[in-house]
Amino acid sequence: MNKVSTTNISIFKIAATYIGTVVGAGFASGQEVLQFFSAYGLNGLWGVILSTLLFFFFGYTILLIGKALRVDSYVEVVRFTNGKILGTLIDLIITIFLFGALAAMIAGAGAIFEEQFHLSPLWGTLLMGVISLLTVITGIKGVINAISFVVPVLLFSVIFMAVYSLYGNPVTLEDIKVSETIQGVAPNWFISALNYASYNLVIAIAVLAPMGASTKEKRTLFWGALLGGLGLGIGIIAIYFSILSNIEYVSSVEVPMIFIASRIGIVVQLIFSIVLFAEVYTTAVGNLYGFVSRMNFINQRYRIWIIVVTTIAAFFISQVGFSKMVKYLYPAVGYGGLVFFGGLIYVWIFKRKALTN
Repeated sequence: MNKVSTTNISIFKIAATYIGTVVGAGFASGQEVLQFFSAYGLNGLWGVILSTLLFFFFGYTILLIGKALRVDSYVEVVRFTNGKILGTLIDLIITIFLFGALAAMIAGAGAIFEEQFHLSPLWGTLLMGVISLLTVITGIKGVINAISFVVPVLLFSVIFMAVYSLYGNPVTLEDIKVSETIQGVAPNWFISALNYASYNLVIAIAVLAPMGASTKEKRTLFWGALLGGLGLGIGIIAIYFSILSNIEYVSSVEVPMIFIASRIGIVVQLIFSIVLFAEVYTTAVGNLYGFVSRMNFINQRYRIWIIVVTTIAAFFISQVGFSKMVKYLYPAVGYGGLVFFGGLIYVWIFKRKALTN
């Protein structure tokens, strides 16, 4: 890809694109929040706060590095922060994860079609593959516009469900006790929050880095990262309380938020199923764009073919199944992403001047 041009990307579009890239099937389903936060009872709130702060700080740092280096791919950021050898290893991890997460999102779309619309999962996977492919062909502007359009609907839906759940069924001490019996993904809330922010930023870097290069003002990056981090935190808290107030019912279901929506009414369940599909779309688009931008060593005359071949390959890999891919892929990448965190902290402390350009 050619170097991106500097444009006037708004604060809202940065924030919305950041949120939309992170949220996806796991986030919207409630399964991620259940395992990473609700499983630790009230301590899970500390985890939400920590993750929100990490989303803001590291998101802002990635945007700044992208602007300073005028990057068109996340690989330049990774090698700047972690050096050639370690950066190459992290680059490999991110590249594999972007492709794997794309396949997971396509598989998630199939699961939604099967479980919520009672249609063959093949139709869901095909639809997700096609619309993601068409969006990424339009370039970074098309990706940003598509994601920023969907995000406000996503946040409104989870906040509505949280308020409705808490109004009709407030959290009790018994709910908190039940939540603490659930096996979380890490030994404690602190490590869980680190892991959650880590693997999500591994996804987000693919879009944040070139978006930083496309923005004129640093203050726009700052406020975009701040609102993006706060938006993610608000979304997580909304899902956290929705799950906690229904913990006895949702602790063993595959898609907690759909179950909660069904308790409100069939219309809400249908609407949220569509919202969930939209959230899967925003993450799939971010993953596909990031993976294709990494293939910039291939002659860009073949860019469309790279997008097409990548989408087709992800479609076939998606047949492994959504739950299996998320179970084994996400936590492993999260721990690997902590090394990248270390590199970002190193740059912030020792290479700060390079980010002032």
